[in-house]
Amino acid sequence: MSVPSQLAPYLDEVVARLQAMLGSRLVGVYAGGPVALGAYQQGRSDIDVAPVAEEQVSRSERESLGAVLRHEALPCPARGLELVLYPLETARGGGADPGFLLNLNTGRRMAFRLDLDPVPEASHWFAIDRSILAQRGVTLAGPPAGEVFAPVAQEVLFPLLARSLEWHLEGIGRGDDAVLNAARAWRYLTEERWSSKAEAGGWALTRVADPSLVRRALRARKGGRDVRWDEAAAFVAEVRRHIEQ
Repeated sequence: MSVPSQLAPYLDEVVARLQAMLGSRLVGVYAGGPVALGAYQQGRSDIDVAPVAEEQVSRSERESLGAVLRHEALPCPARGLELVLYPLETARGGGADPGFLLNLNTGRRMAFRLDLDPVPEASHWFAIDRSILAQRGVTLAGPPAGEVFAPVAQEVLFPLLARSLEWHLEGIGRGDDAVLNAARAWRYLTEERWSSKAEAGGWALTRVADPSLVRRALRARKGGRDVRWDEAAAFVAEVRRHIEQ
């Protein structure tokens, strides 16, 4: 999978700033999320970037990285940048812990966030993201993503997928995202293959008794009306039961 042309100059500059700050400690830089899954939508999608470092990166260095990569210092052309700096030990460990050195959210349509230590809130997403990187990550610098990120074993990943669906059941995010994230988890449970939300929705259409809800979720991603939360919650809860079984 290649980087969308409209993102290439920005991602090149992100890599250059990481290299300038980390030097030989930078193992590689990888794109995950919509870019890796071939589902990037200008104006809607975030850019997920995961640099990996070996040796120590001091707290002051991590704060400086946050300063030079935030939207005000380097305007993000997407909805926002979600950048997570991992130590090589975490990337290769295949574990459930967040294990990051830096978690940065920044963008013109994204609330700024800078975590220098893992926090319990939404911690399940990090290992899920690393699983996607191991299977489908796009290399921006360094060796292939599959050589740096270890696969996350099913017995580790399935409880995290269940937790991600619980997160949606708390009413966080959009209804269409909840439905299609659940479809993606269901597909991974069935095939051990990561796909985009839209691809997973298409896959689920032939596997549900009433595909109208999934169709509406897919249309919502193209500007259609969002799915009602009570409908989304019922679908998410059903998929969660599959995962628990």
